[in-house]
Amino acid sequence: MSTTAPATPTAPAAHAAGLSVTLHGTPLLTDAELTLTPGRITAVTGPSGAGKTTLLRALAGALPPGARVAAGSLTVLGHDILALPTDQLRLLRRHRLAFVGQDPGSGLNPRMRVERLITETAPQRRRTSVPDLLRAVHLPTGEHLERRRAAALSGGQQRRVALARALARRPAVLLLDEPTAGLDPALRDDIAALLRELAERDSIAVALTSHDGDFVARCADDTLALRPHRTTTTGPSAPAPAPYRPPVGAAVGTAPFVEVTALEARVGTGRARRPVFTGLGLTVRPGTLTGITGPSGCGKTTLLRALAGLHRPDAGTIALGGEQLATGYRRRSTDQRRRIQLVPQDPLGALNPAHTVGATLTRPLKLHFALPAERCAERVAELLTAVGLTADHADRHPHQLSGGQRQRVSIARALAAEPDVLLCDEVTSALDPATADGIMELLRRLRDERGLAVVLVSHDLPLVSAHADTVLALAGPTGAVLTAPGAGR
Repeated sequence: MSTTAPATPTAPAAHAAGLSVTLHGTPLLTDAELTLTPGRITAVTGPSGAGKTTLLRALAGALPPGARVAAGSLTVLGHDILALPTDQLRLLRRHRLAFVGQDPGSGLNPRMRVERLITETAPQRRRTSVPDLLRAVHLPTGEHLERRRAAALSGGQQRRVALARALARRPAVLLLDEPTAGLDPALRDDIAALLRELAERDSIAVALTSHDGDFVARCADDTLALRPHRTTTTGPSAPAPAPYRPPVGAAVGTAPFVEVTALEARVGTGRARRPVFTGLGLTVRPGTLTGITGPSGCGKTTLLRALAGLHRPDAGTIALGGEQLATGYRRRSTDQRRRIQLVPQDPLGALNPAHTVGATLTRPLKLHFALPAERCAERVAELLTAVGLTADHADRHPHQLSGGQRQRVSIARALAAEPDVLLCDEVTSALDPATADGIMELLRRLRDERGLAVVLVSHDLPLVSAHADTVLALAGPTGAVLTAPGAGR
């Protein structure tokens, strides 16, 4: 009689036991328990500020400066990763451990082309097939994308290039922070299927963070739900945001609006240069929210950057309040720059890492309104409160914030200029549902109280439908551009 030996249990690729991390005494992560197993996907969920990114960074041996383990233990691939010497940690990351952060564009060398970015860390560069990796992350291979630099890619394309770059090294552990933020639903489903295939086929242990319940349900084997550390305060509640006061010299009663006529834009350089939209028309009126939707790479971010003067269109005009704007940011007046503010998709790359949050918010207050120092401090506290943060966040640097907190600081910086038009590029994609609802409520209140016009790029169709007065659907240069007025109203 023969018997089959029981299968040998697979050794964990990583294990955290009671892990708590603090930053200058402030809890970032409390009592986390996590086991990563080869061939399985573990999703880390929870509200903004719960420590999801901190946990992934700890697994990568990359805690922010000043952070320390207050309790618990952490092993990755048999190593106490937070105690590894620098040279051994570098080798581990190069050959067995891959981490793709929440703002992948900021981690792509702007001087390198996509082909070099992907093959840079591959074990065998010459045998690495860039087209195969591009196809694996559902990027086109017939548009010379491998010849482009990061600046010529959309946010969704940058995210997938970063994922292809991580896969090129064939890691044993793959860590992904909000891998589907800023991607359309079809691509989210594709990424879920891709991760499932990679984990099972190559026996990769995958850990990812996400606020997208549908995505987690599609791809995760295990789920860890983190809860934010709560502190009890007995002092008075934070002050309510001060009512809007028009800046000195502003034309009170003037109805600001943006009108775009026959706009055409291209991206890329040389043979890789291509149109993203042509003949585009758009009217943005005071107090309204215009939603911009469409697949990744169709020109949504390019449109916002053109409105802000950061991308020079090839044809067409942009007018603000009936006055035609210069196509370049530097050729616009200081007041025109103030009146149109952009909240980018990549807050980490947009916030100066050397400046505190307070210094970041103070700069537009001094530039546009010449406020004295004591009033700047008060206004910074008001702006932070308005976006759901506390006055204490003014003393922190960007690396000391969660992804959601950085996004809210980016919004507060734009609001500090008291703009007439706010351009929001996927500002809710990295936020939990409650925080996203809070941001949309803040924008609604500003639209109602002061006539702020909002242009919102988003792949979240239910959110756009619920809040937009007008929806502009971009389908790329060969597809139709459809304007659907009255959505959500």
